Amino acid sequence: MPRFPEYEDHDATALAELIRKGEASAVELVDAAIERIEALNPAINAVVWRCFERARAQAAAAEQLPDGRFRGVPFVLKDLKALDAGQPVSNGSRLFADVRASDDDELVRRFKAAGLIIVGRSNTPELGILGVTEPELHGPTRNPWDLERTCGGSSGGSAAAVAAGMIPAAHGSDGGGSIRIPASNCGLFGLKPTRDRVPLLGPEASWGGLATHGVLSRSVRDTAGLLDCIAGRGPGQVEGLSAPERPFADQLEQDPPPLRIALCTDALLADTTDPVNVAAAEHAASLCESLGHRVERARPSFDRHELTRAYLLMVACGTAAIVNHRQAERGRTASMRELEPKTWLLKTIGEVVSAGEYLLELGRIRTASAAILEFFADYDLMITPTLAQPPLRVGEIHTTHVERIAARIFRAAPSKRVMLALLEQLARDPLAPNPNTQLFNLTGQPAMSVPLYWSEDNLPIGVQFAARLGDEGLLLQLARQLEQAQPWFARRPALDSTTRSTDEPGA
Repeated sequence: MPRFPEYEDHDATALAELIRKGEASAVELVDAAIERIEALNPAINAVVWRCFERARAQAAAAEQLPDGRFRGVPFVLKDLKALDAGQPVSNGSRLFADVRASDDDELVRRFKAAGLIIVGRSNTPELGILGVTEPELHGPTRNPWDLERTCGGSSGGSAAAVAAGMIPAAHGSDGGGSIRIPASNCGLFGLKPTRDRVPLLGPEASWGGLATHGVLSRSVRDTAGLLDCIAGRGPGQVEGLSAPERPFADQLEQDPPPLRIALCTDALLADTTDPVNVAAAEHAASLCESLGHRVERARPSFDRHELTRAYLLMVACGTAAIVNHRQAERGRTASMRELEPKTWLLKTIGEVVSAGEYLLELGRIRTASAAILEFFADYDLMITPTLAQPPLRVGEIHTTHVERIAARIFRAAPSKRVMLALLEQLARDPLAPNPNTQLFNLTGQPAMSVPLYWSEDNLPIGVQFAARLGDEGLLLQLARQLEQAQPWFARRPALDSTTRSTDEPGA
């Protein structure tokens, strides 16, 4: 019999309430989380660093924890930035494998102020680049619904830990879909907040403003409550959003007004969408209509090729900035053995992009953002499939022999023209399964993946909803309405030898 057997029957909000009422203790919850990590992590590989002794000590002295909304609830940080004093921060990379944080960053301070007890750090692809979590440093994280499938990325370790029931909610970050992609693959709720809603974690880590932070959870109220805990301008942050008139958690008390919603089942930055992903989005649209909302097919207008190129160049420049920042910290350059070939190529491409070219791409992003803003003048929300394919098999996106050779060639004799051509080639495979999330990182709009559909072989297929800038409250209200109409909390993977649930397929 596991410790605290009802642990997985509660979300983080309910667990915190049990502690407040004296019906459970922080020690019980932390021990339950540790027991499940120890039992499940060998097969899933979600948690790559454990700080169990510190967590148990904090739980034993729970009266000394901040009296926040989630006091005593166990939590996991994504191992990408999110500095936690005294703990490692590998960023999924050998280049950072020996780094330990000297202090908490602002985001982690806010998580701790909420009363959360951090029990470990979760797996992420190297520097958070890919939409799968398979770093060479730590190995792949597997999807609890099917161990042969990816959990997605880059917040894949956090998603897998929550989906497996190790913890009720976990930190994630999102620079191109890195919260929404694993939420879709793992049957979770994942919200990317509006740009500047939460503190930045250093300019070298933000991919030119594309990246932000949030959580992965099994309930809308957990995400809303945790967003309330971390939202707000950070120290020294000039830009930021005004606080909502009411806390996000309080906004869940009312349904949204009747909404005008655009449905687009075409891939936004790729060519095709799998029929099961189309079916998921169409099912969500029908559900919205049954709740009194108006849905019509519509697609915003933008130059897909230009926007894809702009996104990839921003990622390449961001990768170069992160690597160069690390090189400056330690006073020597990175070797090819310290970076995976795709990372090395992106870093090298980022280093040859001129300031003028970078500003040109920013201009193209602003042009597309204006077109999207105009589109959302006519619609409150937009529905797309979160992904264009069901969860991939582990290893399906991998470093090719050509990429390894190219990385070595470019190290010796970089050719800007050839590298930029290779960048577009590199984009085809990684973006093909995940082409719908990056747009809203480029425009800064909030977007969420909602678990409303499962395939015939019982794999989660998420649906993405996007809203106007600053409209997280509206997204959360609709998500809560959908959650009540079609509950998903009790739908869990059966963690046996096949990791498959016995639930019926479909909605």
